[in-house]
Amino acid sequence: MNVRDIQQNPDGHVRFAAYLDKLGHVADPDEVDLVSHVLTDPDQTMARSAVLRHLDRRAAGLYPGPAYEKWAQTMTQATIGHPFLAQRLREWSLFRAITLKLPWQPENLLASSNWLQLKTAAGTNTEAIETLAEAGRTKRIRNAARTGLNHRSES
Repeated sequence: MNVRDIQQNPDGHVRFAAYLDKLGHVADPDEVDLVSHVLTDPDQTMARSAVLRHLDRRAAGLYPGPAYEKWAQTMTQATIGHPFLAQRLREWSLFRAITLKLPWQPENLLASSNWLQLKTAAGTNTEAIETLAEAGRTKRIRNAARTGLNHRSES
């Protein structure tokens, strides 16, 4: 199915699946154009959801390596006008900094979403986990961080 034909299908579920398929197979040079096209779908909730899944999938594979920074900058440009997607990209960058022990600020972690705090609480950076155990946004996050710390001390 041609990308332009996808928007002609009235079934949002079909379009969502088709977008995910196209995003999952897109060549790097064509990624920005495809993301931008998906974000023109009239069903903005569905379109942002498809792009979010794509961003999460790609970021999970790229964040440990040097290609992540250029990719994140490119995707930030492609998602201008979509604050939630831009926030997720910022949070992936913060997760990268925390995980790779690059410079990061505890206040940025504490101001982040539950998604990032839970992801970080399950990670390996002791300083970040301690921060979340003390001041994570929710009881669930604080407990997850404490559990992570307890498992680390038992090892």
